Amino acid sequence: MWRRIGRPEVLVFLDASFEACTRRKRLDWLPREYEEQQRRLAHARVHCHVFVATDALTPEDVLRRVLDSLGEPDRATAP
Repeated sequence: MWRRIGRPEVLVFLDASFEACTRRKRLDWLPREYEEQQRRLAHARVHCHVFVATDALTPEDVLRRVLDSLGEPDRATAP
């Protein structure tokens, strides 16, 4: 999908385990549905510029890691 919509300058892949996904979004997915999503996202995972495993991170930590990877100043604290 990321290639069909347009070719981004930077592709960021935020990874989360089945447990983290169901906890965060209160999803009622079955493990096989999660695995199907992982299959669909495999191409993006392979081609991403930045990969962040998010299970143990806060949203602020995720933003900081992405910005650090991109060499950007920390916009999380900017007005």
